[in-house]
This record gives sequence, C-alpha cells and structure tokens, in this order.
Amino acid sequence: MRIKHFYNTMHLPRLATLLCLFFLTFPFVSRAQFTILSPSAKISLVTIGPGTELYSGFGHSVLWVYDPMTGVDRAFNYGTFRFEEGNFYIKFLRGTLPYSVSVSPLSYQIAHYQEENRSVSEQVLNLSIPQKQRLYNFLENNYLPENREYQYKFFYDNCATRMTVALKAAVGDSLIYNGYTKEKLSFRQWIDRYAFKQNPWADFGMDLAIGAPSDEIATPEQATFLPDNLATAFADAKVKTATGTAPLVSSTRPLFTASPPPPVSPFTPTLVFWSLAILTLAFTYWQIRANNINFVFDKVLFGIAGFAGWIILLLWFGTNHGVTGYNYDILWAFPLWMPLIFSLSKNRKPGWFQYLLIFYAFLLLCATGNLAKHNLVLIPILATLIIRVYYINNSLSKIPQKEVAYGSGVADTKNH
Repeated sequence: MRIKHFYNTMHLPRLATLLCLFFLTFPFVSRAQFTILSPSAKISLVTIGPGTELYSGFGHSVLWVYDPMTGVDRAFNYGTFRFEEGNFYIKFLRGTLPYSVSVSPLSYQIAHYQEENRSVSEQVLNLSIPQKQRLYNFLENNYLPENREYQYKFFYDNCATRMTVALKAAVGDSLIYNGYTKEKLSFRQWIDRYAFKQNPWADFGMDLAIGAPSDEIATPEQATFLPDNLATAFADAKVKTATGTAPLVSSTRPLFTASPPPPVSPFTPTLVFWSLAILTLAFTYWQIRANNINFVFDKVLFGIAGFAGWIILLLWFGTNHGVTGYNYDILWAFPLWMPLIFSLSKNRKPGWFQYLLIFYAFLLLCATGNLAKHNLVLIPILATLIIRVYYINNSLSKIPQKEVAYGSGVADTKNH
C-alpha cells in the first residue's frame, strides 16, 4: 500500500501537466490534418468565362491554393454535382440537387476549360501568411466529407458567392468589401445580359421559369452571384494592413484566352414567334373568309399553353429554388386550357365556353403588363393567342349547343 501511494503521488502531477498541455494544444492538433503553408504560398481567385451550355453560360469561379515549397496545388470548385445522383432530374427541377466541393490541381481544370473554349484568368490575393493559412484551412474544412455538400441556389448560394464567404471567414474585419458597385440591375436583367445574346432560347426558357422574385434589384453583394461581377468586386476590395490599406488583388493575369464563339443561330424566339403570329393571322383570315370551322390548330396551340401553365405551377409550388414563385406568365399560359380546349369541336360547344373565353381575354389583357420580362418576345405570343380567341369567339355562334345526355337528372319538359 505504501509503494502504491508513493507511485500515485509521484505521477499525478505529471499526468495533470500532460492533460493541460493536451487541451492547450488541442486546437492546433485538430488543424494538423491540414498542411502548413510556407511563406511562398499564394491563393488566387480564378474566373472562368461563360460556356455554350446552359449550365456553363454564366461563368465559373474557383479558389486556387498553390505552394511550391510544400507541393500544394489545390483548386477548390464549389460547382460540382453528379449525374449519377438518384432521381437526378427530379431533384434538379425541384431545387434539391446537392452540389459539393471538389478539389484537383488547377492544370487539370484549365485543360477542361480550354477544350470548352472558355477564358480563364487569375487574381492573386494580397493576404498575409496567417490569412492565407486561415483561408486554406477553411477550404479544406469545407472539403471534408461531412461538409462538402450544400444545397445550391443559383442566385444566393453558388460557386461564386461561396468565394466571398470563404474570404470573409479568413480575413474578417480586415476586409473592406462592398461587392459589385458598378451598376444596379435585377437578377433577371443580369441573366439577360449573358443569355439573351448568346443563347436566346435558354434566356426565354429561364424567363418563363422564374417569377417575380427575380425582378428584385440585386444588392451589390448579391450581384456577385455572377463570376465576372465577383472578379470585379475582388479587384475593387481592399485589406487593412499594419501600415494602412492595400488592394485585395495584388496581380491579375490571363491563363487562357478563348477564341471568338460561333455566331448565334438566326432561329431565335423572336423570329419564330413573330413568324407564327403572322402565319396564324393569315390562316385565321382564310378560315373566316371560307367559313371554315376547325379547331385542330387551337387544340394544339392552347394545349401547349395549358401544359406550359402546369409546368409553371409545378415550379411555383413544387420546387425549392426560391425564385420560381409568383410567376405571372400563368396569366397567358392558363393551365386549365389543358384539358378544357378538347371539349370544343365544330359539332358542339359547352354552354360555359363563352364565359371561359371572356375570362381568358381578360387574363391576356393583364398579361401585357409582363411584356418586358421576356425582352418583348411575349408580344407575338400574345398576338397569336388573341387572334385565335377572336376566331373561336367568332365561330361559337355557328356551333350547336352541347345537348344534355338522357338520364342526367335534368327534368324533361317535353310533352309525350
């Protein structure tokens, strides 16, 4: 017993000392999984220009950490998703598709963007050694399996906005950052700047899908959801130093310059829908002059409009994008046209159809307030629909009223 007591009294102080040292150094032990950068390390914002595909049409941003002394060459990409994800298209449409951080040497990524003919530029960040280490640790921590996935939001949480979050986490109050302050536009106007000229059909589809929240003016920081705006915001930002302030970006250089893209196809929505409106006018004029009653064209036209309306409703109430609600295209893309239009034929008409036409004509009138949303492409669409509403209304008086089926419960007033 005496020997055991002597052993405990000799080792308890040493054990307590070891425990104190462990807890004091625990924060450093937990960070030891990340490489300690050398003074030669640099961290750069790399901006990739727009591509020709819809998903790449707005550009891309990555943060590149390069340290020749330690061999670190890691480009952190927050725009990665997997086509193998279960229920991929359903999750994509609903806005619940998980995006994740991926990491690879920058040279691998540049080779990919060169194949896509997309320009690549680098902005070296003017950070102190501790700030570089904190930023690198933040990025590596995000890359851990339990942290790398996030719910992508095109306007609010994407590959570009994540760059600002990482920078603020590393630099803190030393950062003087105002976002993109060159001009103020709505989210939709920012999209139009990229999509309307280079991919008019994609622009029309996006305008059709997104609703009133997209017409809000983006704040200077929200405007950096576009990589080009983010690069400009970084170029304008400053950092506080021991001697005052300095630019956040110390140097800028192009890594690859794309060749001019091929010209856009002349078959734009403007051309196609104006052609449709003119042909519809000519066809309707012929039908009226020839006293021809036929609603096949109307069943196709209003059936498509109704189907578009159901898609708008699905995006409005069945998704989590945050920008597809309050979509006033529902006025002209009236969902109930599918299937109500198929109740009309040249041999019969429902008694309520006249009231449906009056109601829809009112909706079309209201829809004219939404013309600017589609860069005026909506004008020929509304013109086509108005022309056919006129034709249907003009033909109703020549169609017999739909008879009530025998045994329907309606009293028979005829004498037998």
